[in-house]
Amino acid sequence: MNAYLPTIAFVDELVRAGLREVCFAPGSRSTPLALLFAQRPEVRLFRHIDERSAGFFGLGLAKALRRPVALLCTSGTAAANFLPAVVEAYFGRVPLIVLTADRPPEARGTGAPQTIDQLKLYGDHVKWFAEMPVPEARDELVYHARAFARRAWEGALGAPPGPVHLNFPFREPLLPPARPYDILAEWSRGRGLETGLIAQPDPVPPAQGAENAVSPGLGLGFPASPPPQRSGAPAAAAAGPLAALAQHAAPGRRGLIVCGPQDDPELGEAVTRLAARLGYPVLADPLSQVRCGPHSKELVIDAYDALLRDEAFAERAAPELVLHFGAPATSKPLALYLERHSCPRWVFDAGEGRDPSHRAQLIREDPVTACRRLEAALAARNPEGAGSPPSPSSWLALWQAAGRAAREACTAGAREAAPAGEGLLFEGRVFVELAELLPAGAALYAGNSMPVRDLDTFFPALDRPVRFFANRGANGIDGVVSSALGAAAGWEGPLVLVIGDLSFLHDLTGLLAAKTHGLSATVVLVHNDGGGIFSFLPQAGRPEHFEALFGTPTGLDFRPAAEALGAAFATARSWSHFRALVDESLRRPGVQVIEVRSERAANAALHRRIWQAVSDAVAPVLAGGGGEAPA
Repeated sequence: MNAYLPTIAFVDELVRAGLREVCFAPGSRSTPLALLFAQRPEVRLFRHIDERSAGFFGLGLAKALRRPVALLCTSGTAAANFLPAVVEAYFGRVPLIVLTADRPPEARGTGAPQTIDQLKLYGDHVKWFAEMPVPEARDELVYHARAFARRAWEGALGAPPGPVHLNFPFREPLLPPARPYDILAEWSRGRGLETGLIAQPDPVPPAQGAENAVSPGLGLGFPASPPPQRSGAPAAAAAGPLAALAQHAAPGRRGLIVCGPQDDPELGEAVTRLAARLGYPVLADPLSQVRCGPHSKELVIDAYDALLRDEAFAERAAPELVLHFGAPATSKPLALYLERHSCPRWVFDAGEGRDPSHRAQLIREDPVTACRRLEAALAARNPEGAGSPPSPSSWLALWQAAGRAAREACTAGAREAAPAGEGLLFEGRVFVELAELLPAGAALYAGNSMPVRDLDTFFPALDRPVRFFANRGANGIDGVVSSALGAAAGWEGPLVLVIGDLSFLHDLTGLLAAKTHGLSATVVLVHNDGGGIFSFLPQAGRPEHFEALFGTPTGLDFRPAAEALGAAFATARSWSHFRALVDESLRRPGVQVIEVRSERAANAALHRRIWQAVSDAVAPVLAGGGGEAPA
């Protein structure tokens, strides 16, 4: 019996569970796992030059697929380079299975090359860690390997999803047998196990959700893994906290529904149905997947970020209660508005609960289930009115009228903004233009700092389905190019990344993945020669130190590097030129980088001018009445 039999069984079990994608960087100590994955035709291998790019690529891929993706690396600092992606996956609730190869125990602490302490390397930023035994030809280790593979898959996928880490110490020789799965089948038959032990299930379609990525059976007498079920029955009347909430969240009250970042495509329909029953406006972060799609947008407020910057509106629109679905929203004006008005708040979250204000009551239920059960509870309380929504209140009318005025002012302001200087364009208009250019089924990946904030402010609600991505777990600017290309590898439609120049530079080598794996994407590079977000912060008031400490100018021309890594490159000279470049890019293969040049100080001034235009547009709405005064 071959010593690598437990490792063979581990890989076999992961594949049977539904693993179809492995992202890796070449290395010696990881040879056993790499060769075993390579001999499974169901598995797609994504090779990367460095582990940091591989980790973020796998993160984006898992986001798009909504099922676990494996990361594989050799020992030493290679494993440490996965850390930023693992941290983002943990806080962003992205399912990753991190497999780190290691030197055997006797090599640790001896000065052996490429050997560090990899035990619990990622600390509390993984859901589960396991040190695997050095593989030996023992039956109990085969059973152990299968059980831990199953536990890794289910642990990464379980609510809330996230990364798990398994560390594999290997002794030399590092080459597994030439026909490993024949040896595994022979071992299984010799122990009377089912003949279908290594039967290969049909590949999981990339665009399907995690509920379709579960094996029909695990081959060792274990029960088949059931698809993840939403807690509770959606049509059933709620009990406990939801039942009590149904008494409090009555139609006619000054209620708000806030939808923060989350990835369930069913939330749009569920939350807008609930909002219609309650008569509450829905403040929908683009990353909530509620702002765009075929569901009703009648109650969706898409310009709240600009609207809540208006002091008069923020004071007038005092809520009595807030229902929050998903992670904290991107918008800082929204966070300040919620802090300003002390009222009962409920956060619906299947995990530990994400409420930086510490003021909300947590209901541990996934948002879609909670919406459906709360709607059912409200219908049960008022069966006569179960088929019709309440009449619009002055509270709702105020939000709708102000929301329309704010959206029109944002769009008009973005189109009219004219930065000083030839060839300079207004950054916010990128998203106004993309809202018209993106076809149904497109995906938009927003970089952190200014791009994700401009997405929130300037991208309007659409009936066309558009999927939004961003790395908002830890909100870093690192690894965004790799993450977006990973998402492109798992997304069936076109994908556009909007990214700032510092973030682009941080992960510039991530472009190589598109050339290596034949991927297509459009990269809109917002180039203002530095950290644009700092021009909006108090640090800008210290001009004597601003550029050196915060502005971070580089003076770089990105064209040579982008073209060297296989991407086409063009600079948009005007908005008509930008539209032509994007339209062409969406229809051609490969990666096209479309540079939009701007100037940081002018960009900040134009944003403030648009916020003032929003206040001017909302003033007549406030003067016309509507919205009950605070009690």
